[in-house]
Amino acid sequence: MKGEFTVIIGKAEEGGFWGTCPEVPGANGQGETLVEVKQSLAAAIELILEDRREDAFCGLPDDAIRDVVVVG
Repeated sequence: MKGEFTVIIGKAEEGGFWGTCPEVPGANGQGETLVEVKQSLAAAIELILEDRREDAFCGLPDDAIRDVVVVG
């Protein structure tokens, strides 16, 4: 799954950076560099969205139509 998300990054008091993604509640990351914090956030976003997708498919009827819609 590909997508673009907003990230908010700040400097951590103990050094390095922290980050969060407002579009995906619970997606947080940290790293020593800006690249590391973005990688950490990307991994968190991916895990959260995969988990939400799995939850959404639980209990669907066998005749439910599963398709894809592209936004943007």
